[in-house]
Amino acid sequence: MNVRGRDGEQRLGAAELGDDLGERATLVQFSSAFCAPCRATRRVLAEVAGMVPGVTHVEIDAEDQLDLVRELGILKTPTVLVLDTEGRIVRRATGQPRKADVIAALGEAVATS
Repeated sequence: MNVRGRDGEQRLGAAELGDDLGERATLVQFSSAFCAPCRATRRVLAEVAGMVPGVTHVEIDAEDQLDLVRELGILKTPTVLVLDTEGRIVRRATGQPRKADVIAALGEAVATS
């Protein structure tokens, strides 16, 4: 698996995500089954995606996608990646995010597109 584009930047698309990219940005959450902060993160990201038109939230079970986890260097769950419209990773964070931080990261993703 290679998630690097021709320009050398890490990019994710529908093949890696199992879902289409959002029209404006995509919130990708890597979770694991027994991760309590993952459930809270899911709620925050789903709420933000519901508030901001063109933003999609995709949750990936880290245990089911070990090759992708290794390729991206995901070391703990939850890890959240913010992708722009081209699937470029514009922001990365571990742990449970605050809604305000997610909204700020989306602003960065939309600005780069």
